[in-house]
Amino acid sequence: MKILITGGAGFLGVNLVRHLHSRGNEIVSLDIVDFDYPDMKDKIEIINGDIRNKETVKRAVTGCDVVVHTAAALPLYKAEDIFSTDINGSKNMIEASHRAGVKRFIHISSTAVYGIPDHHPLFEDDKLDGVGPYGIAKIAAEEECFKYRDKMCVPVLRPKSFIGPERLGVFDLLYDWAKDGKGFPMIGSGKNRYQLLDVEDLCDAVYLCITLDEQKVNDTFNIGAKEFTTMKEDYQAVLDYAGFGKKIVGLPEKPIIVTLRFLEALKLSPLYKWVYETASKDSFVSIEKAENILGYKPKYSNKDALIRNFKWYLENIDNIQAASGISHRVRWKQGILRIAKLFF
Repeated sequence: MKILITGGAGFLGVNLVRHLHSRGNEIVSLDIVDFDYPDMKDKIEIINGDIRNKETVKRAVTGCDVVVHTAAALPLYKAEDIFSTDINGSKNMIEASHRAGVKRFIHISSTAVYGIPDHHPLFEDDKLDGVGPYGIAKIAAEEECFKYRDKMCVPVLRPKSFIGPERLGVFDLLYDWAKDGKGFPMIGSGKNRYQLLDVEDLCDAVYLCITLDEQKVNDTFNIGAKEFTTMKEDYQAVLDYAGFGKKIVGLPEKPIIVTLRFLEALKLSPLYKWVYETASKDSFVSIEKAENILGYKPKYSNKDALIRNFKWYLENIDNIQAASGISHRVRWKQGILRIAKLFF
């Protein structure tokens, strides 16, 4: 098949590029940033462009059998960019895909659509409550997709925070401190359960939505790890692997959140509201629907995924040292947290 991956140069995008290309598919990547992966650059079609541009989108979807829509402006972007990209861009993509005769449009949403819930696990039919521009935009993007459910096959996946080789972003903080023999602070006691997801398992879920009968997959599915313990236990596995005998250190929740709000307002911390206000809360979804309907079988536990990513980090630290930014693929500037690191 000819498969278009929006956001193909991003962390999830490039993993999907490799995953789907290895299964004999013709791949097109559409991304606003350059596709700079030497192992794949000469094997796929690359379109540099913005999903907010209708002409670019029209050109990209032409001749494609499947679109996997991963492109999004992440929570650290400006609100106007989040809304224009995640809502208007998604609308452009599915409208153009339908007009071009694309058979399946797989939309990668987020469990951020559930907001900060009052119960767990979360099921696909639970109420949606967006927190901040990103959560609001993700709900609206899903609504644009649902409009086409009776016209084409539109699976919507809601993954938990996904990690794996080449994932940096907020996880760079943990890995950087672990590498340097530091303990790591946690908001609250760390006894909450916070489900993660290995990117390889997410790619498997996408592949199932591409290949299974459309009557099965034309639906909405939570995707996450099956095995996870408490946040403190899972993150401690990384410190144990680092081998310095350091520990996760719980910090009092309320004063730390107030401090982080203040530091965020002054642009002295990379942590945004969704991270610090949910880090001490339970956060896990039911994956029973994906297991029963898609036959989804995640291979990695939280600990497996965190350590797999950390191993890649240690092997590649010299190559990623210079980069910084606000996407999942690059290191985040630690700001004042770099000073806090001295005390752990």
